[in-house]
Amino acid sequence: MEAASPREVAHALSCSRRDFLRGAAGVALGSALMSGSPLIRGVAAAKKRKIIVVTFGGGARDQETFAPAGQENIPHMLHELVPQSSFFTQVVNHGILGHYVATASLATGVYETLNNFAAVPPEHPTVFEYFRRDLHRPSSDAWVVAPSNGFNRIGESDDRSFGPGTGARVILPKHLLTAAMSGGSTDYDHLLRDNYESPLYTPSLAGGEFELQQLERILKLSVDDFRAHARTLSSPDELSMYIVRRLMQLEAPSLLWITMHDIDVAHAGAYSLYVEGIRRTDRLCSELWKTIQSEPEYAGNTTLFILPDFGRDGDDDAGGNGFQHHRTGDAASRTTWMMALGAGVREGVIYDRPMQSIDLVPTLGAMMGFSASLSQGKPIAELV
Repeated sequence: MEAASPREVAHALSCSRRDFLRGAAGVALGSALMSGSPLIRGVAAAKKRKIIVVTFGGGARDQETFAPAGQENIPHMLHELVPQSSFFTQVVNHGILGHYVATASLATGVYETLNNFAAVPPEHPTVFEYFRRDLHRPSSDAWVVAPSNGFNRIGESDDRSFGPGTGARVILPKHLLTAAMSGGSTDYDHLLRDNYESPLYTPSLAGGEFELQQLERILKLSVDDFRAHARTLSSPDELSMYIVRRLMQLEAPSLLWITMHDIDVAHAGAYSLYVEGIRRTDRLCSELWKTIQSEPEYAGNTTLFILPDFGRDGDDDAGGNGFQHHRTGDAASRTTWMMALGAGVREGVIYDRPMQSIDLVPTLGAMMGFSASLSQGKPIAELV
């Protein structure tokens, strides 16, 4: 029997997710012929609109998530978030499957080709630069909270049409905690694991990362209070979400990008830790949505996007390692999903047509009113 093509595999994954979600979450099948989203138009609405993007490094396979055997691991997404969302079952990443480079591609709308483990910025303009330039927004209105393995340069590109300091401000919670420890303590080792793929070279941090003295000025936290709270947390992503909630309360940025990383513990080869990472990510996404609803600056005018950067290898590929890695570049590791919920989004609708991960940036531009002119993606019609 002839092997299925990547397009056929991607379509099969999409259909499987669609059929599962229609039964388990009770969502309806949407159509590309439907009119655009119920986006509220007008200058006043555009000024108040806020976007939060959550990506996670190391996508989770359907076997452990959006399939009958995996549904117990995602109760919050399945029963709380999906019914309120527009869910896209076939988001394909045609780029390099490394977490920093893939996140850079998501943030630029172009498939970046940079070294995944190098301390370099994206080559193409980021969504943060487009947002700030076209809408004349200050640096305090665009933030990234990310793991520290190279993400210190994700906030802005080296494109010459934009100047230094025109992108997002970046917080690296693990780097911030390291600085707060001032001398080190084994109490925090579980929060400071920098990279689960153990590269030969891990970039040093320099430049515009979040400085320790800003802990009190921006987040209104003393070093002692920060250390004490960190000691109560179980993972790096919990630390990131703690920082996110403080930012939302005190800075209320209009464009907030969060990259979580706990699921990528799968590289360590422990299936139980991988599943634990999925369950924690599911819980944290639900907690973030509840925070959005409870914060006056965000309630009613915020759109939340949740998507993996890419998938993982399938069990039936001899060249891969199943849940552990994403080395093959096959359709299973490239075909993932996205959900959007909140302001301007139809609730309880599922779309299974193919789209690309680089479509995110021009979609955000269409929703917020800025031009992602150098992006190579296309606005998602169902959202704009």
